[in-house]
Amino acid sequence: MRALVQRVSRARVRVAGSVTGEIERGLLVLLGAAREDDAGRAEWTARKVAELRIFPDEAGRMSLDVRQAGGAALVVPQFTLYGDTRRGRRPDFVRAARPEAAAPLVDRFCSVLEAAGVRVERGVFGAHMEVELVNDGPVTLMIETPETGVAG
Repeated sequence: MRALVQRVSRARVRVAGSVTGEIERGLLVLLGAAREDDAGRAEWTARKVAELRIFPDEAGRMSLDVRQAGGAALVVPQFTLYGDTRRGRRPDFVRAARPEAAAPLVDRFCSVLEAAGVRVERGVFGAHMEVELVNDGPVTLMIETPETGVAG
């Protein structure tokens, strides 16, 4: 899985003009699933996101995770994270998981994040979404599951 994680002071998602997810301080997580991903990879990625120490402590050092900072997560499914642009001008999405495989992985990711104590808001899988955010820092990180050795 790939998770593009942005520390935000606020973020929201709209579908057809209606807000479907909104947070104040926390993490905007753009989440993509690859064909080879499984529940173990979704769980690993969720734990990694929950434990990322990217919020400032009293001394201004990035040493707090989203829970310690009192934040939440807005998870937005985004298959385009697996777009391959190395050749031509049109991205190739062959590595992205099919929707019927990706949707349960996104759900599993969100469930594990919630079980870890993070309040989760969501975008809508497969919908055309408008995402608004205020990146705090800016702090933006790409998280990818290791190719091997990931256990659920």
